[in-house]
Parts: sequence; C-alpha cells; structure tokens
Amino acid sequence: MGHYQSNLRDIVFNLFEVNDVASLLDQPPYEDFDTATVHHLLVELERLATEDMAASFVEADRHAPHLVDGSVTLPAGLKRSLDAYYDGGWDMLAVPRELGGLGAPSQVRWAGQEMLIGANPTAFFYIIGGLMAVAIGAVGTPEQADSWARRMLERRWGGTMVLTEPDAGSDVGAGTTRAIAVDEPNGVYHLEGVKRFITSGASDYHENIVHLVLARRDGGAPGTKGLSMFIVPNFLVGEDGSLGERNGIAVTAVEDKMGIRSSTTCELTLGAERPCVGYLVGGVHDGIRQMFHVIEDARMLIGAKSMSTLSTGYLNALEYAKVRVQSADLTRGGDSTAPRVEIIRHPDIRRLLMTQKAHAEGMRALLYHTAWALDQARVDPDDDHWERLSDLLLPMLKGYSSEKAYELLGQALQVFGGSGYTRDYPMEQYIRDVKIDSLYEGTTAVQALDLFFRKIVRDQGRTLARLGEDILEMVKGGFDELEEERALLGRALEDAQAQIGVMVGHAAASTDEPEQIYRTGLHTNALLESLSEVVIGWLLLRHAEVALTALPAADPADADFYRGKVASARYFARTVLPKAGLRRRAAEAEDGAVMAVPDAAF
Repeated sequence: MGHYQSNLRDIVFNLFEVNDVASLLDQPPYEDFDTATVHHLLVELERLATEDMAASFVEADRHAPHLVDGSVTLPAGLKRSLDAYYDGGWDMLAVPRELGGLGAPSQVRWAGQEMLIGANPTAFFYIIGGLMAVAIGAVGTPEQADSWARRMLERRWGGTMVLTEPDAGSDVGAGTTRAIAVDEPNGVYHLEGVKRFITSGASDYHENIVHLVLARRDGGAPGTKGLSMFIVPNFLVGEDGSLGERNGIAVTAVEDKMGIRSSTTCELTLGAERPCVGYLVGGVHDGIRQMFHVIEDARMLIGAKSMSTLSTGYLNALEYAKVRVQSADLTRGGDSTAPRVEIIRHPDIRRLLMTQKAHAEGMRALLYHTAWALDQARVDPDDDHWERLSDLLLPMLKGYSSEKAYELLGQALQVFGGSGYTRDYPMEQYIRDVKIDSLYEGTTAVQALDLFFRKIVRDQGRTLARLGEDILEMVKGGFDELEEERALLGRALEDAQAQIGVMVGHAAASTDEPEQIYRTGLHTNALLESLSEVVIGWLLLRHAEVALTALPAADPADADFYRGKVASARYFARTVLPKAGLRRRAAEAEDGAVMAVPDAAF
C-alpha cells in the first residue's frame, strides 16, 4: 500500500447525494454514462491512484531528472506510472467525443483528477498534453484539430503552456518573445525569445511535446492584447504524421526545486541556433483569450491538487493518531499510573484533526460545486449564469485551497510529532510539493485581484448576488440542529458583503484620488478568504442537511460518515466563519498608512 489515502466515500457523497450527478446521465451530452458505469469508473480510478500512480511518488522525489546534453531522463518508476495511466485509456476519459474521447461529465473527470494528482502530482503533470490537445480542438482551425489535436491524443504526445518569461512573470503582457511572419497566409511564423518555468517542458517519455506559446508578432499591440498563440512542436511533423527534424526550441535549463522534483520545470530558448517554427492557433491573433482555455483549467487543477494533498495528509495523520499511544487521558491529571491512550483522545490532536477534516471536505465541496456548474453549462448552454458561476468560484478554489492546504498540512505534520519531520512518513514531501500551488498559475494575490475586479466589479455583482440568494435560502431555514450554524453563516455573508461595499467605495474614490485604490488592494486577499469561507460554510451545511436526512436509515458505517459530515459543518461554522467579521472591521478601519512607509524603513 502506498502513501496515498483517497476519500472515495466523500467523492461519491458529493457527486451522487449532494449534486445528483445521476440526473445528468443517460441524456445528452452524457448519454453514454449511467450510474453503474460512473461508480465503476471511480473505483478503478481509485485503484489506479492508490497503486500505480502512488508507487512512484517517493522515487520521483528522490531521483529528480537533470539536463544532460539538452535532454532529461525520467525515473523508471515514474514511466511505469504513466504507462498504467495511458494503457488503461484514462487519457481519453474527459476528451470531447468529437476528438475521439469519452466526454465524461466534468464532475467525474475532476473526481478522477483529484485522486490521480493527489497520489502523484509529479506524474500527473506529464499527462496534461491532453489538455493542450483539447484546447487546440476548441480554438484552433478545423485543420489544426485534425492535424494536431487528434494526433496528440492518438500518439500520447506531451504538451505545455508557455507564457512566463524571466522578466515577465505574472505580468504576462510584458513578454518580449517575438513572432516573425514567414508564411503569414498559412499562419507560419518563426519565434525568438526565452521562456521560463515551463512545466513538463522536457522528458524522454513522449516522442514529441507540443508547446502552446504566447508571443508578440511585429506590430502587435502592447500588453496582453498584442499576444498571439502558436503551436510549437519539439519535432516538426510531416503531413503524414511522421516526425522530422528538431525544431528550434531548446531546453536550456531545468530548475532544481523545493518540491514536485521530477516535474521538469524548464527554461526554453526559442530560435537561438535554428529557426523555431510556430503555427498561429486558429489563424487569428487572439492569444490571451485562447490561452485562457488552458489557464482556467490549470487553475482548477491546482485547486484540486491542493485539496487532494491536504485530504491525504489529513487521512495519514488520522490513521497515525488512532494507533500512536502516548500520555494519559487529560481527565487523569498527573496520575503517572494511568493507562496511556491513543493520541486521538487528546483535545489538541482532535482540534488539529477536525480543522483539517472540515477544510479538506469543504474544499472538496467547492471543487465539485465548480465542476457541477461546468456540467450545467454543458447541459444548458443558453444560460450563461453557469459559466459565470464557475468563473466566480475559480479564484476561490485555486487561491483559497492552495493557501489553506499549505497551512494545514503543517498541522497534519504536527500530529506526527517529530516523526512527521522525517522521511519515514510522506508529510514533509506533501508540504514541499504543495507549496508551489499558491505561486503558479497566478499567485494568490493575482487570484484575489481577479476575483474582486473582474468577477465582482466588472460583473456588477450579478453572479455573486445570485449565489448570495442561494446562500440566504440556507440561512432562512432548515434542520433545527443547525440553527446556530445557519445564523453564523448569515452573519458571515453579511460581513463579506459589507467588506465588498467598503472596497468598492475606495475603488470608486480612486477616480479622483488614485492612492485610494491602495485601501482596496490591501484587502483583496482577505476578501478572497472571507468569500471562500462563506461559500464553503454554505456547502458544508448543505452536506450536513443531506447527512441528517440520511442518518435515520443509514447502516452503522454510513451513520458514522454522516455524523462526521455534520461535525465538519458545525466546526467550520463555529471556528472559521466568525473570521469574516474581523476582516470586515479591518477593511473598514483601513487608512492605507502602510503604503506611505518609506521603502528604506522596511
């Protein structure tokens, strides 16, 4: 048995008992799926995660690949994990049927990805070529869908998203990589520049890697609006699909990282020694919009990774707490003759475990509610609310989950005591592997700015208001056992809404006094936390109501599970939701003084 502990019971609870995924099955676009099929898929995905993917988790960390003569060699165990994934056909699970895939519901796709990336994030990053292929299928020309997207899927090619440059990180629009027209009518360009921090930019596993590169054509507008997206393969491809000569894109460095160490994070140099041929995606210069098909999916993936890592960390800590015997029960005072008890009997360990449990389950609920919205958008494409709802939830899922997972995995390690700091247990690797999540695909600050300025202000609060109405329905009534928790949710919602009002006021005032915007910017991260916790608190209370409904007829094992769902909701409401009031008061009191402190005084 490997390190990874899944929570399939909670996944099934989210999909079937809360989100009623069964109601979507047996009808377009999911007519090829029924309840029995989905359950079977989930069981097999759990087996793949806990056995094949988890098997190379440690090896991949201890034997990180290095750049030798322009190439890297992946650890043998990591390749076996990838073989198991591809040989089982799992790469086609969520691929649209028009590209030859199975077209699974979003919730089923994310259930699988939760388990696989939690079991081995390093391995998972090598299989995202399918995401690049789907993006080409969505925004490329019909010819590109056939010649690139289908070929990438059929031949299991790797793929990357190439945005970042050494002097243009989160400020993507500052990129200087050039695209020089060679055959403009056919969309052929030569690219020149240096890109950095490119995930899975090199490996000896895939016969070809297709990079989706942002570059600026000569005469292109400044900023993100002037960026175009290009298909750039490692090896040029003939019309018959045969691989030709090496393209002019070279790996010039592989980062030596804190975590996810066998995920080759590369510096790519384009057009230095030979022309780097790129093909304009879709035949249009619309790169940043096209790339967001990949970026948004990647951000959701990082939210899933964070949550899944916290979940397995919690379950490992829980298992340890049930068998580690140390000290007497607190009720026995200083009685040295009292029997020693399992540490799960100690109040502080219970506090640590319940904090992890409530957050892991709440973040999972947020993941599947976002996936549920994506499913609604596919079933009901005429109502744009579903797409706007998933857009609103995305920065919460990515930003909040990545921050809390890193924080709470420290608590999971704490349960192990000194043993957790050793490599006898996976905790230290979990912490190293998860830290990247708050940094890439947009730092937490970027997510918070996106949430406030794009998803709330630009939207004029429409989507948030409709979500708030759903939350208010919960506040208004339900099980008597949850009356106190509903009141806490109502107050937290009110506090978050008031904080938004304060921040919008400062933003409006900045029209005449530009420095007023600092008073908004100092609290965008705090707002992301409050809104995330309000949504999670609401989702956990929904779960609790489903559990309370099911409890009277539940068998003993399920009864404990349902009691745990109620406990998570209560604990989160009582210990987490009141923090929204503190953040509201801090925003109301903000005077922006920290921005006036001289740089030299820091």
